Amino acid sequence: MNRRTFLATSMAASAALLLSACGFRLRGAGSMPNLPPLALEGDTDSDLARQLTNRLEQQGTQLSDNGEWRVTLGSPRLDERRLGGEGRGSRDHDLTLSTTLSVQRREDNAYLLNGETLSTSTRIRVNDDDLLNRDDLFREAERSLNRELTERIIERLSALDNAS
Repeated sequence: MNRRTFLATSMAASAALLLSACGFRLRGAGSMPNLPPLALEGDTDSDLARQLTNRLEQQGTQLSDNGEWRVTLGSPRLDERRLGGEGRGSRDHDLTLSTTLSVQRREDNAYLLNGETLSTSTRIRVNDDDLLNRDDLFREAERSLNRELTERIIERLSALDNAS
């Protein structure tokens, strides 16, 4: 092994050791919360609900009709705001996806969350003359917002689990 390879390897190992010693973890790495069994109610036919169901099942959360917590999802709402003038060409669009979330403990019917609104937003630039690409950009932005809002919901549920 030559000197450069040795130095590069030892520097990388030192950096990894230093970061792990200070408590640094990659986002999402090992941070899967252990949630109690959930009963998902409300608007369970939306893309957001399907994404949430898949994500919860991936992390091992049990979903059943008689779960310890009743999680009620409101209908997701996508709001679009056009930014800029009325001229032709590219224009920025602010997209915000929001939903309401209620969590009720089944054993005593106490609400841990009652109608809390969670939302996420993004900004995309769209050329109004490019109709084919325009729809694809909006669909991709909506999928991305669904993923982000799903993660926000899971983070919120995880915070409730740690508090109760």
